[in-house]
Amino acid sequence: MNISKMLDSAAQYIIEAMTRIFGPSDDAYPAIGTQPFTGEPYKHRRHADW
Repeated sequence: MNISKMLDSAAQYIIEAMTRIFGPSDDAYPAIGTQPFTGEPYKHRRHADW
């Protein structure tokens, strides 16, 4: 009887893992696409210019 409970819980664990792996994605990221750059480019300065 104890062995059947252990096998049942092991099978449930494996089935839940497979459902999570192969199921639909649950990501909640917005579909916004690429954003254009609107800032200033970085200008490297030398130590002598500080």
